[in-house]
Amino acid sequence: MSSSRKSRIANASNVMYTNAVYWPNNRLYKGDTPGALNYGCINRVYYAFANVTADGGVFLSDEWADARAPCDGVQGALGSLMHLKQRYPHLQVILSIGGGASAETFPIVASSTILRDNFARSARGLVEASGLDGIDIVWEYPCNPQQGNDFLALMAAIRLHLPEDHYLLTAALPAARAVLQNIDHGRASEYLDAINLVAYDFFGTWTPKGGHHAQLYSMSKDEESGASGVQFLMASGVPANKILLGIPCFGRSFLNVTGPGYKNRGAGGEDGSFDYSQLPRKGTKEQVDKRAVAAQCVGGDGGFVTYDNPDTVKIKATFCKQKGLGGLFYWSAPSDSKDSKRSLITAGFRTLHSS
Repeated sequence: MSSSRKSRIANASNVMYTNAVYWPNNRLYKGDTPGALNYGCINRVYYAFANVTADGGVFLSDEWADARAPCDGVQGALGSLMHLKQRYPHLQVILSIGGGASAETFPIVASSTILRDNFARSARGLVEASGLDGIDIVWEYPCNPQQGNDFLALMAAIRLHLPEDHYLLTAALPAARAVLQNIDHGRASEYLDAINLVAYDFFGTWTPKGGHHAQLYSMSKDEESGASGVQFLMASGVPANKILLGIPCFGRSFLNVTGPGYKNRGAGGEDGSFDYSQLPRKGTKEQVDKRAVAAQCVGGDGGFVTYDNPDTVKIKATFCKQKGLGGLFYWSAPSDSKDSKRSLITAGFRTLHSS
């Protein structure tokens, strides 16, 4: 292992807070590149996604976008990040494995000793070949106690091949009790450097009612929230500094309603969402619900759109500091505003690092 990777991982434990972003490889086709980000505010990039095959193999999901397409003067978006790492010594680049395309494969691979070993060996080969700092597991999602046990066994197998003094290992999990209760988080956190708590998508096209999709606090006991997810993990034995709170760089749309709590009557935007850079919608006024900690705009082509803005991100970053969390992550960087005054990533960074 290179001494530079060792020093980056040593530096990781010295950095006060993590401000991490996901960078999905399909954004290359929209003209986005990793070189456009402000690395003064970002110390970790999750490159999404690599795929998992049924025999446990880990592969780049789009070899053209990842390794061959012209990007920031080099070949591929992953190639660009490797160059950016040389320019910014504090920057960690982690390969995110999974996402929706691997949702059916993870349960198969994780349930077999041989396939878990294949997975860990394959992941290590990809990490070493690319010069990455580690991997992020995005299994959507372990949905029963047996899969929760298999998740732990998979983390243990990965650690045999990607030891913790050399490589970072993280996992993304939803802030939903129905999923979180399947995993022994005290044990999981012995393997993991961070749990990326997906504290958004509480409401969407799939829910009977609309609501604030990234609320920090819920107004009723039966609703999930960022704070309830954090509380559940901490009560389950996860050290606070291993939890990163997720911030969405997109809004969810609910048509023909004026706020949360109404029956879902359809959605605007692309698959029910708008990039944050496109919010608030034309002809609407942005408002902040300070109790839920959520921004919204009402009217126009989105109806009721629920999202985060710099004000809500500042409150969430302050919450992170009060709870002693590890920091924030954002899905996804290319959807953030290019205006530094409106940027969620900038707002989070500045608040995390203000005295």
